[in-house]
Amino acid sequence: MTDIDYLKKYLPKEKLEEGLKKLEEGQPVQYIVGNVDFYDINLLVNKNVLIPRFETEYLVEKTINYAKKLKEPLDILDIGTGSGAIAITLAKHLNSKVIATDISEKALEIAQKNAKRNNTKINFKQSDILKSVKGKFDIIISNPPYISKDEIIDPLVKDNEPSLALYADNKGLYFYEEILKNIKPYLKEKSIIAFEIGMTQSKDITKIAQKYLPKVKIITEKDLTGKDRYIFIFNNF
Repeated sequence: MTDIDYLKKYLPKEKLEEGLKKLEEGQPVQYIVGNVDFYDINLLVNKNVLIPRFETEYLVEKTINYAKKLKEPLDILDIGTGSGAIAITLAKHLNSKVIATDISEKALEIAQKNAKRNNTKINFKQSDILKSVKGKFDIIISNPPYISKDEIIDPLVKDNEPSLALYADNKGLYFYEEILKNIKPYLKEKSIIAFEIGMTQSKDITKIAQKYLPKVKIITEKDLTGKDRYIFIFNNF
């Protein structure tokens, strides 16, 4: 579906001209319309949350498949939930209790609206990574900020989407290290960690995982364009 088709689908006729003008000015169509299709749900989005992408749909799909190796009901933690896309989709497809965190209060407001919009019960927490989280989990999943601060990216993304959700220190690796070095107490005996990653980060993140979790099994998987995009860490498999 083209951006113009998307506008025609979701905008009332009286707002279409204004929407087309915003599109020409370089605003993302999802922010103009105020929603985005993700997996099999529809989510509200605005400038306070990252626009969910097809790569993340594939992360969710793979995680749902791997979850079959675990015993339901599942305890799931989504770190850096943004719009709530991952948490809500997993809650709809798995017999689970889901906690979703974000440091941004404005992002959590959108995520809570999306959970209600999609008839899902999520426990949302404002937290800097794991700092306000308690409990142990079968699945810990995250699509954290992973763009290096000196990396050149599409102006449409750079000029519109929240930098808090895009950029990370340490060449984009900061959040992976912070999660992995603190994650042990939050893992059930048999558990899965699922990450979306930058396409050049697989080796570095694998080394970080091996440093803090030396006995786990680590798999890198590709997205639909053939780029390294996901890391799955299997604890006691």
